[in-house]
Amino acid sequence: MLLQHVWGLFAHPEEEWKTIHKERCSIGRCYCTHVLLLAAIPPLAGFIGTTQIGWSFRVGEVVRLTLASAATIAVLYYITVLVAVFTIGKLIHWMGQTYGAEQDLPQSIGLAAYTATPLFLIGIMGLYPVLWLNFLLGLPALAYTVYLLYTGVPIMMGVSKDRGFLFSTAVLAVGLVTLVAVLAATVALWTMGIGPVFTS
Repeated sequence: MLLQHVWGLFAHPEEEWKTIHKERCSIGRCYCTHVLLLAAIPPLAGFIGTTQIGWSFRVGEVVRLTLASAATIAVLYYITVLVAVFTIGKLIHWMGQTYGAEQDLPQSIGLAAYTATPLFLIGIMGLYPVLWLNFLLGLPALAYTVYLLYTGVPIMMGVSKDRGFLFSTAVLAVGLVTLVAVLAATVALWTMGIGPVFTS
């Protein structure tokens, strides 16, 4: 069933993680029923927000992107998110041996995918690209993502809560490194001329 775990991750996260763990979802099913849909929210909202609404740096001046530029950025953004979920899941699987986890790769990717749910959903704020408002609402989403990670690792990876805390901290560090790498790649692309094009 599509998006069946979204509500449970907010209403009763520990019980929902147990349900997700019992399902032992395949990578393809996890992507088709959760990631492909939710990961599309931030790029689509960003596309609409930057082309139709725009943002302002000064009163009376609205800045928008061209449709072609925004579409290119949205597609690259979407692909990056899909690859990032898989990469972090793969790294979780690889790190699992250090913490005594014996879960397979699909479980690890499922952990990465479902943990990112609040970040996917808050992407709807891209419809109204106001930096301070996006930041203000994004912080609680980020905090809840971290909470989901710390509650999900012991259940999904089958480790004790003590080991789960250390494991979660290592995963969080990997996630931050991945974010920095994506930002660095973005800057590199922009310096090569593959960046936003603004309407006149």
